[in-house]
Amino acid sequence: LPEGLFAKWVLFIAVVSVFNSLQCYLAPLGLTRQLYGRKPEQVTVLTSHMFATWTLTVAMVRFYGAFHLDNPTVFNMVWFTFVVALFHFSTEVLVFRSAKLDKGTINPMIVSIGSLIWMYN
Repeated sequence: LPEGLFAKWVLFIAVVSVFNSLQCYLAPLGLTRQLYGRKPEQVTVLTSHMFATWTLTVAMVRFYGAFHLDNPTVFNMVWFTFVVALFHFSTEVLVFRSAKLDKGTINPMIVSIGSLIWMYN
């Protein structure tokens, strides 16, 4: 890992994302229905598996990125993972209204915003 706390942070978030993906694969309706609690009827095993696959893909980008943050292209790819996560959770709460503003959505938004600020300081 490169020196500094940020690389360790990105690696930690990647590992957390892998566990989140596993939860969505192994118990597809539990966590996902909680997260999208305003419209639980729209949550299916398929949508949960898609969310898990998306989260796992992001985890792989972040895992690789944690080791190569000195590469501007990789750095930007990691940056965009946080942008997409922030966009997703914000729109689900504010636009589509499928999720509540609670710990399930606030935590990933804080991680995304904090990471984006950290990346440009």
